[in-house]
Amino acid sequence: MTQLQQDSLSPFMAECRDRCDKAMASHLDSLTVMPETLVSAMRYSALLGGKRLRPCLVYASALATGQTIEYGDDAAAAIELLHCYSLIHDDLPAMDNDDLRRGQPTLHVAYDEATAILAGDAMQALAFQILSESSRYSESVRLRMLQCLTRAGGCHGMVAGQAIDLASVGQPIKLPALENMHRLKTGALIMASVELGALSAACVDESILSHLRGFAGCIGLAFQVQDDILDVTGDTATLGKQQGADQALNKPTYVSLLGLDEAKLKASRLIEDAHGHLDQIDGDTRYLAALADYITGRLY
Repeated sequence: MTQLQQDSLSPFMAECRDRCDKAMASHLDSLTVMPETLVSAMRYSALLGGKRLRPCLVYASALATGQTIEYGDDAAAAIELLHCYSLIHDDLPAMDNDDLRRGQPTLHVAYDEATAILAGDAMQALAFQILSESSRYSESVRLRMLQCLTRAGGCHGMVAGQAIDLASVGQPIKLPALENMHRLKTGALIMASVELGALSAACVDESILSHLRGFAGCIGLAFQVQDDILDVTGDTATLGKQQGADQALNKPTYVSLLGLDEAKLKASRLIEDAHGHLDQIDGDTRYLAALADYITGRLY
């Protein structure tokens, strides 16, 4: 990433994080009939911090398809709440059994396991409620958004990927199977983020949406490759989670299958392909392009 891109991206990401956090906090504050402990647990997970990459992609995609940034608020809040729910459940003892998330105790450690399960369930439902009730989008756009989020978060996306991931621990797996797993587990929500951003701009041009999906598919896979690299090269303090966790669980990774140098090369090639898709879109794609570069340059 050039210095110009970095100088432009940092304030943009900060604005996106602020907008998304305020939108999530507003929706969480409205949950007056919920038990206080459950709302507290939801706030703990949702507002703990993080890169907010998926909301950033929502906003960047909305701008690339001709809308002003505030139209991405509800879509950004919905995708991040769904993402946070997935992290809560991923961290549970029955899943990855992690104690740290974003440098803080995971939700089931900070509260208890039952509260973590219920908070995740509630956040998943709230994500769909936000989109279904949003006054920013037309009825037809809301329906497409709900279809997009349902597809990405369920048995055709993230949940299927997580099931494959758990079944693959300690098992021999080839590269195509690993890529399929991560396109579902990680890539599906990233693709939904980009698509939701375009839909928030009422973009239904299938040519544009196709290139945005192609772009998102590339960066979603690159994101996971970089995660695997950082699991080897990073440190716990910087990552905010336990370094070497995948290796300790004997999980198949791009580094274990390709080696560190080839994994880095693969990530770089995926980002090149992502830029190729953006070149076919006649819009302000500079933030999408900068986010693509950021994915393989991040240290956590």
